[in-house]
Amino acid sequence: MDANDRAAVRHKLIEQRLALPGRLALAAELQEVLSVWLLRRRELTIGAYWPIKGEFDPLPTLYRWGENHPERRIGLPVVDKASGTLRFHVWFPGCPMEEDAFHIPKPKGTEEFRPQLMLVPCLGFGPCGLRLGYGGGFMDKTLAQMQPRPVAVGIGYAHGFLPLLKPSALDVPLDAMLTEEGVVWDRQG
Repeated sequence: MDANDRAAVRHKLIEQRLALPGRLALAAELQEVLSVWLLRRRELTIGAYWPIKGEFDPLPTLYRWGENHPERRIGLPVVDKASGTLRFHVWFPGCPMEEDAFHIPKPKGTEEFRPQLMLVPCLGFGPCGLRLGYGGGFMDKTLAQMQPRPVAVGIGYAHGFLPLLKPSALDVPLDAMLTEEGVVWDRQG
């Protein structure tokens, strides 16, 4: 699949996701899948994302995960323009926020940290850990450069499964994939 094909697939998947019948019910199911999956995890820091374009919102589930556990931290990405990677800053409900260059809210003035686990939004996903994102490469570059590498967990709706998706040169495989239908795969589980 070349860049033009990927752009067309991205556009189609965004339209389909926005038009998913019962998307709120699907989101509730995916929140349950994520909550149960997190029960057996030992990581104390999670890098997440601010949902855009109909993406699943993991923040309510993560807030509950961190509630009454002061050692647990949740972060949202801040783009490092020089490297094209993401840094994660602590997020909590009501923390000061500002828009980044892409008009996506990010924490303002909170502590930076390295997540042990990253929730990675997926427009689409394929076999063996493949993910289709928006094409900016921020998540893949970040995962490739972080040492130690965090556990990378794809989050998306099942409609985005692309059985014929092939990796591009910069793709970093996911360690697990969660949809509203459950755990699609988990290399560690």
